[in-house]
Amino acid sequence: MIRDNLVTFLNSLGSDDLRFVLEKIGGSPVTDGNTPTAESAAGQRRNVKAPCPAKTFDVPSDVKHLDHVQLMELTQAFRSWYEAVESPARRRSRARIWLLFLLIRYGALKLGEAIAVDDHRDFDFQRSELEVRGEHQRRVQLPKEIAQEIECLLQEPMAASLRGEVFKLDQGFVRRKFYERADECGLPRDLANPRVIRHSRAVELLREGVPLKVVQAIMGHQSVNLTAQYINFSEDDIQRIVNFYILKETERKTSARNSFTGKVTSIRSGNILAEVEVTTPSGLKVSSVITHDSLGALGISVGSLVVATVKAPWVILVKEDMKLKTSARNKYCGKIIKVNEGQISAEVILELADGTKICSLVTDESVRALDLKVGDDICALFKAFSVILNVE
Repeated sequence: MIRDNLVTFLNSLGSDDLRFVLEKIGGSPVTDGNTPTAESAAGQRRNVKAPCPAKTFDVPSDVKHLDHVQLMELTQAFRSWYEAVESPARRRSRARIWLLFLLIRYGALKLGEAIAVDDHRDFDFQRSELEVRGEHQRRVQLPKEIAQEIECLLQEPMAASLRGEVFKLDQGFVRRKFYERADECGLPRDLANPRVIRHSRAVELLREGVPLKVVQAIMGHQSVNLTAQYINFSEDDIQRIVNFYILKETERKTSARNSFTGKVTSIRSGNILAEVEVTTPSGLKVSSVITHDSLGALGISVGSLVVATVKAPWVILVKEDMKLKTSARNKYCGKIIKVNEGQISAEVILELADGTKICSLVTDESVRALDLKVGDDICALFKAFSVILNVE
């Protein structure tokens, strides 16, 4: 279930998101050698780039494939083998195998699909496209340089007498030639199987950040689940990817009011009301009290993804040294990063250690009475009854 949900999630991402590198950049000052300051922790959050699913996934152990280096070695072995002879007859024979390899290697065709290609009608060299006919008919985009090489080979005089029949070879003969090239470059024969090379192209495209649906179309798979067989994520990778995008969603939705996106981690029910605890990816816990009717209408249960919102006027500011006892269930401490004063009211924004920002709307008299300034330590409080839950 986790894998299926993640596949759907990844498929919705744009190619730009898929190309980001998973790493942290920059450093952070520390207070006592172990504990980061609020500013440094917030800085680390801002400096974390998006995890790159395309670089992170593993290929399941039951899917045989060649990595990029092995693919390059096998490709070079075929090219060298083809170019090593001068006899026109032998060169023509080898050219046919070389052409078949290019279709499987870069077009991800099945061997049966490749030998059924009609070199008269199936190529559109202006667009670098190939029409694949048969059970899973589709158009496949070839790399431009590969399409140009195929076109040049087909235009050579030695191929003239074979036009329309260039790719029609015995499958057993083709497989033997593939295995021979594997022997030449030290690869196990079972990895030079045309089926494995086709799978390897799918993995290669996914590694380059090509969306799952696009790879599905190239492979001719009837279902995206068939294409998803090439992808496997560890639990740690899943958590890291999902956490990043949940935090990203939180930052995008935060404006004048306060938003906390997270998962419901506990529900405590009373006769009329229910207390719902929401935990954000950074570990921040937000408590909300709603009616049982609202709980049922929203379909909220443990594990649900929700957005908890709090209006700025409902956020109370307290300095730690005031030693104030309060019944407010939600209390978060950080530093003031902005004070926008007006004639009657003022907007005060504080930032927590994990980078979360909380906005409070207070009177200008409160700003003066508490002596609120940028850089001050401050705590934000709000009652559980003030927290509104939204389900997306």
